[in-house]
Amino acid sequence: MSDVQALLKRIDDEFAASERRVKEFQSEQVQAYEERQKRLEIFEKRCDELRQIWQPRLEALVQKFGDKVQVKPTITRGLREAAFSFESGLAHIDLSFRASTDQDVRKLVLDYRLEILPILMKFEPHRQAEFPLEQVEAEKVALWIDERILEFVRTYLSLHQNELYLKDHMVVDPVAGIRFPKYAAASTLEVAGEMFYFIDEKTRAEFERRQGIGG
Repeated sequence: MSDVQALLKRIDDEFAASERRVKEFQSEQVQAYEERQKRLEIFEKRCDELRQIWQPRLEALVQKFGDKVQVKPTITRGLREAAFSFESGLAHIDLSFRASTDQDVRKLVLDYRLEILPILMKFEPHRQAEFPLEQVEAEKVALWIDERILEFVRTYLSLHQNELYLKDHMVVDPVAGIRFPKYAAASTLEVAGEMFYFIDEKTRAEFERRQGIGG
């Protein structure tokens, strides 16, 4: 019987040890959460401090492009983003700058994203820079943003210079209203002796629907 009592005590000890481990885990998780929240507050503070760097630069970009650009700012906890849509008869251009943080909230992460459809030339669609949250250098952030803005301007100008070289080969999607080189057409359709070019099968389908072509 004494052996059984000893076994029961050992079982109780295992349960007690398991409960201690659960409580320790809970305590560690609560502490980790609280520390992450503190770092998130530091991230918010860094973004507020850096606003004086990126805001005038992005405003300058908008000013230079005038009414050719639409801006859609997004500000949430853990994310700062400014998205730009540029009007162009040649392509649909979306540009965004974003400040965020990594999952563990130890870095300030800057993202530059550029999307041009249709793709008529080579360009850099994405760049990223990371700075330790505790050691964000304003000068380096300013330099990085300046370089990205200039990179975009060069890409935008090259795109429209490219249009001059391709002008004899340019067509217009009658539905999307986008100009593009003939070779970039996803589909074509001849109607009453006239050839129409489409940047996507969906715009061709819409064109056929409007013209009452097909079933």
